[in-house]
Amino acid sequence: MVRVAVIGVGSMGKNHARIFHELETAELVAIVDADPACAQEIGDRFQVPAYTDCGLMLAEQQPEAVSIAVPTIFHESTAALALSHGAHILVEKPLAATLEEAERLIVLAAQAERQLMVGQILRFNPAYQAVKAKIDAGELGKVFQIITRRMGPYPARIRDVGVVLDLAAHDVDLMRFLLAESPIDQWAELSWNIHSEYEDLLLGVLSFPNGAKGAIETNWLSPKRIREVMVLGERGMYYIDEAKQTIEFYSNGTEYHFDNGMRQFRGVSEGPVERYEVIYQEPLKAELAAFVDSIARGVPVPVTGEDGLEAMRSVYALLSSGQSSRLEAAPLAPTF
Repeated sequence: MVRVAVIGVGSMGKNHARIFHELETAELVAIVDADPACAQEIGDRFQVPAYTDCGLMLAEQQPEAVSIAVPTIFHESTAALALSHGAHILVEKPLAATLEEAERLIVLAAQAERQLMVGQILRFNPAYQAVKAKIDAGELGKVFQIITRRMGPYPARIRDVGVVLDLAAHDVDLMRFLLAESPIDQWAELSWNIHSEYEDLLLGVLSFPNGAKGAIETNWLSPKRIREVMVLGERGMYYIDEAKQTIEFYSNGTEYHFDNGMRQFRGVSEGPVERYEVIYQEPLKAELAAFVDSIARGVPVPVTGEDGLEAMRSVYALLSSGQSSRLEAAPLAPTF
């Protein structure tokens, strides 16, 4: 079993602790939290040592791996400390507070010869994995557009970022996952309706090299929690309800005709609707199991630091576009 510790056991981190405690492939050896009462509560719950000092825990317990679920502004310093003690690391998204910090972490992990994984949980939702497999197999034909709608009430636990870094970061990475491409430019409209310090509404548009367009609608203003994605292509549209992990396929009844033996796209009409069975699983548990498995087998993690950095580039370009009301090209990738 891989010996794992969790740093930060608030609303997300306590679930990391629970899952590592449940996994047969992992041994939860310690938890850390700056709040002594919180640390003690979670430590007692899972019968592991509880710390408020991250460095002390790393020195005494020497875990093989840690998951980091502290506020974003502490991601770089916490991850760097864990790497210095020889631990593989999983960092909740976003990878860091700035692009420069994210780049430094990637370099540090490579120098330490340790795995760096970013917690992009949507990739581990079985509904999205099933749609990804269908796209890769050519079942949808050319992808025209991916539309995401992610909205709900303001989460009181979020204090250091706006809705773009908290929610749209999921959708940007999901589009990259489904299309196997990064956007080449992005445009956004932002608004500050209730929360004056950080934006609470985003309408974003992304363009991809293959011609596909992405549309993101997200906010912290809706009394109804909505998590839905539509993937539109030549042969129809997949509709995914993320929370229910269900997939419906609305097929295009008249997509093609043949002209001199060549297939030509003709148009769109309503075709049959199919509903696909998906075996439900907890995405976070699948994500953490994949992290542990990669360490145990010595193979690359499924969501790398570079993946996290690419998502951050697009997210910050959306923020910049929304704040300046102009189209933003994605920044050039650094050379490591």
